[in-house]
Amino acid sequence: MKKQLVLAVFAFFTFMSCNNESNVVNTVEGMKTPQMENFDKAFKSLGNPENRPTEEEKKNPELSDRGKALLLPASKELILSTGVTETELLRKTGGDMSATIIWASQIYMKKSEEIRKNIKSEK
Repeated sequence: MKKQLVLAVFAFFTFMSCNNESNVVNTVEGMKTPQMENFDKAFKSLGNPENRPTEEEKKNPELSDRGKALLLPASKELILSTGVTETELLRKTGGDMSATIIWASQIYMKKSEEIRKNIKSEK
């Protein structure tokens, strides 16, 4: 689970930074749902000085509990926006923060890809 979370976070940031077509990126940004925007902001907030990992947290390759707590509300919001109920969310993740964040990351990437495909088909 730890490796999956690290990979999901890495994939998310790679996905976000590999957008070379500025006009497509601007259009994608404009088409994001509010839940996607909140999830994006939550990830970006990890880079804020007050949220950066401590020396102790840097020793562990997994995202700290503090970092997970920052991402959890936006992750839940994004998952619930797809029609999943609180009960289904709890059943599938077992209340595990990492599992919730990974699931939300997958939804975010899928929705972003769908937006890109829609943009390309419109051109």
